[in-house]
Amino acid sequence: MEIIPAVDIKEGRCVQLVQGDPNKKLLEIEDPVEVAKRWINEGANYLHLIDLDAALGEGDNLEVIKRIVEEVNVPVEVGGGIRDIERALELIELGVDRIIVGTKAITDSKFLDELNGYIEKDRIVLAVESKEGKVVIKGWKEKLNLKPIDVIEKFKDKVGYILYTNVDVEGLMKGIKIEEIKNLIKNSPLPVIYSGGVTKIDDIITLKELGAYGVVIGSALYKGKISLREALKVLENEG
Repeated sequence: MEIIPAVDIKEGRCVQLVQGDPNKKLLEIEDPVEVAKRWINEGANYLHLIDLDAALGEGDNLEVIKRIVEEVNVPVEVGGGIRDIERALELIELGVDRIIVGTKAITDSKFLDELNGYIEKDRIVLAVESKEGKVVIKGWKEKLNLKPIDVIEKFKDKVGYILYTNVDVEGLMKGIKIEEIKNLIKNSPLPVIYSGGVTKIDDIITLKELGAYGVVIGSALYKGKISLREALKVLENEG
């Protein structure tokens, strides 16, 4: 299982938000490139970058993403505001390994079909975010009458991975909800990367035991609740 540090970018800085609220910053660091290099130095083999400005429709951080891709020696996946083919291709041309699509893919049935014509599905990650057991879109503001597994089944032939976020626990650093993720991984035909509420190394071990392909960690790393070096070592010892 891969441990994937999150580097969320807003107005050129690295930030961590509480419950995805742009008005509630847990922390803010001046240079996201240096942050990315820190996680690589601590052993990360993959990075998870989110362009929060693009997600909010308030500009983008393409220059920062480009610098990170150029200056780190590991692959990265990028999400946030990928609502058209042009942006997706722009990121791929920058050297991004995987792109993360969410609202646009779920609400526009033709989008992934078109995207598949340009980008192989193994480079596409579908973000499936749930609140109280139902899928939420548009920055978690709109709830659909669909369960996460319904969405996964619908798009399983068009993407390579699922990024599953449990919004109920995301950013709160209070741990994960085991039953929910256990059922999802068990029933998903695609590899699941989990995000949301990972607070301690035991959470990581549990996710590995449940069969998660990867885990994205943000706040717990930045607040020192989890040491990336230690987590990677524990995971290695777990075999």
